[in-house]
Amino acid sequence: MAGNSRRPGARRNPGTKKGPTKGSGGNRAKGLEGKGPTPKAENRPNHKAYEGGGKTGKSGHGAAAARRPSGPTSRGGPSSQAGPTRRRERDAPDGPQVVVGRNPVIESLRANIPATALHVAQGIDIDDRVREALRTAGDRGISVLEVPRADVERLADGSVHQGLALSVPAFEYLHPDDLLEEARQAAHLARTEPLLVALDGVTDPRNLGAVVRSAAAFGAHGVLLPLRRSVGVTPVAWRTSAGAAARLPIGRATNLSRTLGAWNDDGFVTVGLDGEVSTTIDDLDAVAGPDAARGPLVLVVGSEGKGLSRLVRETCTGTVAIPMAGDVESLNASVAAGVALAEVARRRRSA
Repeated sequence: MAGNSRRPGARRNPGTKKGPTKGSGGNRAKGLEGKGPTPKAENRPNHKAYEGGGKTGKSGHGAAAARRPSGPTSRGGPSSQAGPTRRRERDAPDGPQVVVGRNPVIESLRANIPATALHVAQGIDIDDRVREALRTAGDRGISVLEVPRADVERLADGSVHQGLALSVPAFEYLHPDDLLEEARQAAHLARTEPLLVALDGVTDPRNLGAVVRSAAAFGAHGVLLPLRRSVGVTPVAWRTSAGAAARLPIGRATNLSRTLGAWNDDGFVTVGLDGEVSTTIDDLDAVAGPDAARGPLVLVVGSEGKGLSRLVRETCTGTVAIPMAGDVESLNASVAAGVALAEVARRRRSA
């Protein structure tokens, strides 16, 4: 019979009560105790009429604005007192860098990269590379830290580390004015005219390192990089330069075309390498003036793919190409810089 609680399968436990109860046992009163009256809408942060952060529109952005951090956003920097994340520090072209892996660490130490600390994971297998890393770091006064493996993995951020990580501080660039002054002083001591290399949008660190090495080999007095759309002096670039990055002044310009224009006004000749023009570097004097290679000169090298940007090309005193035979359309940026620097050095020696 329906509703018969004594039928099989429908029994209730004795002492239980099913259904609504009278009252709330005082729970609602306790929940409101001491709360006071409900605030007005404009004083409640989650309400669209909230005015604590200023006037709001229909979309109710006032509350969001009140909760938004007052510092810069992640695009411009950290929004709180805490520093940037470890990954962002490692990826920043001009920030602190971390070299991981036994061979890269050894190569960096051999190249005299200005490292600050060598992190060695506890319990790793000691081989000749680890011994050399420990010995070299000790000889150079670099801190050697034996840390848990998890710390090295955090520094490596997913890269293969083999128990070694080398901390490298951010590279310190010269202001273009200071770079120019140091170049003039070095040229005066060498009884020659200043020779500088400017890179326009080179993004490969190996190309940058090779250009720095060629610049030092052929008597240049400094290298200038743009602030944007360009690689910085990373550990890879430093190693590729074979130590030249430690000897040759390197500057960074906020606006490359403006800086080159100021150097033009200061008596320099700026010559850009452009594979699209018909005039070759053999005709340098016809493009940039007589004895251009022997006077104050800036050699401007474009990016690996696009070459010189429009503004930089228009700022240059003239542009020349490197003569080539066969079906080769262009040269690597570092190779082109080396060929042009060798030609400038030859002309200066024959003066």
